[in-house]
Amino acid sequence: MKESSQSKLIRQAFRTNKITPEVKKAVKNCLKALDTGKARICEKINGKWQVNDSLKSAILLYFKMTKMQNFQSGDFNFFDKIPLKKWTGKEGVRVVPQALVRYGSYVAKNTVLMPSYINIGAYVDEGSLIDTWATVGSCAQVGKSVHVSGGVGLGGVLEPVQAQPVIIEDHVFLGSRAIIVEGVQVCENAVIGAGVVLTSSTKILDVTQKKVKEYVGIVPKNSVVIPGARNKKFPSGDYSVPCALIIGKRSEKTNKKISLNDCLREFNVPV
Repeated sequence: MKESSQSKLIRQAFRTNKITPEVKKAVKNCLKALDTGKARICEKINGKWQVNDSLKSAILLYFKMTKMQNFQSGDFNFFDKIPLKKWTGKEGVRVVPQALVRYGSYVAKNTVLMPSYINIGAYVDEGSLIDTWATVGSCAQVGKSVHVSGGVGLGGVLEPVQAQPVIIEDHVFLGSRAIIVEGVQVCENAVIGAGVVLTSSTKILDVTQKKVKEYVGIVPKNSVVIPGARNKKFPSGDYSVPCALIIGKRSEKTNKKISLNDCLREFNVPV
């Protein structure tokens, strides 16, 4: 079955909620492609991120057509619809015990997974580190050589199927306990300090010039970001509202590690 006809079949089944044997086969093909990295929920095409809504629909149909079942992972027993990814050792991924990766997500070679969780539809590219207790939500896209520090939460975005997932581009550093949800895009080489919270409505303020520049839903490339607050008037009085502050730019050096260390020291960014 060709890609275009398969996508059409899945979209139709998602609209009508009719799951035929042909639809089941198409959905399983999609999940296998996501699991092996041959397909991904969101790709950068001609400089713009584009969502494949038929693949999102396939995941949601997979939930409907799959029954709850017991399955074993080492000494642990689970009861769920989606099994965990089975590692052979040939993937080139270091998987520390209790790094849980759901079937239908992809992790590229030279990646290190500390005890963490990666949900269905997610994509983690080469050379990245997913540190202890970090969460990569449904359909989140993580680029090459990204450092996802301990306790970071990348939100899942499955519905609506057209919605952009959380996107973390290449060479980004995410500090401890940062939270990025609701389809926020962090562009390449950005540094996000510890505790920064970014939602689709969070004001991201570039305060490096005399006149502040405001962003929503996107962190420009090379930005160094820390938590911030600004005053806002309410009927009962003035209160501080959380925001994020761009306080500088990360230098574009060839050696990204040296560039990152210099950046963290220069701007005193909490990690």
